[in-house]
Amino acid sequence: MGEEKGKGTNVSLIQDEDDLEEEPGEVIESAPPLKVGEERELVSSGIKKKLLKKGISWETPEFGDEATVHYVGTLLDGTKFCSTRDNVEPVTFKLGEGQVAKGLDHGIITMKKGECALFTLPPDFGYGAEGRDGVPPDSVIQFELELLSWITVVDICKDGGIIKKIIEKGDMNERPSDLDEVLVNYQLALVDGTIVAKTLKEGIEFYVKDGHLCSALSKALITMKKGEKVKLIVQPNYAFGEKGRDAIAAYGFPDVPPNSVLNIELELVSFKSVIDVTGDSKVFKKILKEGEAALIANEGAVVTISYTARLEDGTVFEKKGVDGGQPLQFITDEEQVIPGLDRAAATMKKGERALLTISPEYGFGSDVAERDLSVVPPCSNLVYEVEMLDFIKEKAPWKLNSQEKIDAAAKKKEEGNIFFKSGKYQQAGKKYDKAVDYVSEDEPFGDDEQKLVKALRISCWLNGAACSLKLNDFQGAIKLCSKVSCQACNKNL
Repeated sequence: MGEEKGKGTNVSLIQDEDDLEEEPGEVIESAPPLKVGEERELVSSGIKKKLLKKGISWETPEFGDEATVHYVGTLLDGTKFCSTRDNVEPVTFKLGEGQVAKGLDHGIITMKKGECALFTLPPDFGYGAEGRDGVPPDSVIQFELELLSWITVVDICKDGGIIKKIIEKGDMNERPSDLDEVLVNYQLALVDGTIVAKTLKEGIEFYVKDGHLCSALSKALITMKKGEKVKLIVQPNYAFGEKGRDAIAAYGFPDVPPNSVLNIELELVSFKSVIDVTGDSKVFKKILKEGEAALIANEGAVVTISYTARLEDGTVFEKKGVDGGQPLQFITDEEQVIPGLDRAAATMKKGERALLTISPEYGFGSDVAERDLSVVPPCSNLVYEVEMLDFIKEKAPWKLNSQEKIDAAAKKKEEGNIFFKSGKYQQAGKKYDKAVDYVSEDEPFGDDEQKLVKALRISCWLNGAACSLKLNDFQGAIKLCSKVSCQACNKNL
């Protein structure tokens, strides 16, 4: 995880540090963390680890990562046979390949950054029956090791085509999705160091799904966090393939020969989340500014918004709450505004600012729309820049007393009836469902209220079944009629 290399310390001078606050330790068969000076066998392997100095944080490297360490190797009698400290500079190697000694890799993956430990390796995890210079055959050996840092290495496509080395970790948990717009910096180079592409200082923005330069960028970006910096080793099939790429004379970049491997330095500066509001790629919401807290307006909320509405060519056809104008207030899910704006507003938090892209099906359709500042032609795609100024959520049933629940159910039923008479059966069905929520069988009502409540439930179920029939949802109609039958059966018991 992209730590920077630190300076080594002389582990032979390290003294007991029991006075340090204990931190989460390595997982060794669910054993408690080692204390300084304590020794333990690692997972019944015969490898023993003695903690000399605690590390920092809780993260540990994994096989495949590139670790930077200092070590001193000795026989049990103290005879030294290798040491990085003699050369001052630490060494970096890939874990899991046994480049120093097989058992040492198993020990390193239990360590934290800055940790120092003494590992005792049996012959099978050392140099075996063959030994090495300074190590007789079948010798038990020891390594006094300090983990300075490591770089996380990820095989993104699991085929060796894109190897990612994390140089600097990001500062968020979220990663961009295919729909999101990213701001990145990058530099592409051939294996000989020739730079073949590079962003300007301000970086470049693009949508992940649209791709940019080569497929490796988009595939890598969806694995990255904001602020993360990586180095990619990209094979030709994820770069420019068999054809290569022509020179970009305007920027002075040479051509990329066919079947070239690329080394890419990539930084995810930031990204803007893009949400498919309707689930059919007809209404997209790009979040320009995150809102407050976690609550969203939701359906049935009274919302207050400001916006500027444009056609695709930039023509402004309507403004609300900007340039001194009054903001717009409406109730979501009541068809008081175009469907795309309605649906998007129900997903927004207070203070959120977003850019909406709305297809005609969720806009003004095939009609000509006369708006405040311009005419909207038929079948127009629309762009709204919206800010959620405030909202008041519809009260949940559990917050109401019995009479308020009955009144709310009757109101929702009447709203459903209006939609039904207008031929808007899907919206009507939703209103009937909401009405039933207010007078559900789980809600406590008095004996004098039960008759009215049951009548409301039954009428809403029957009306809902009629909506289902109009929508050719026969299973839905059967389900609702069955509820009516069960209610009638309970009445006769």
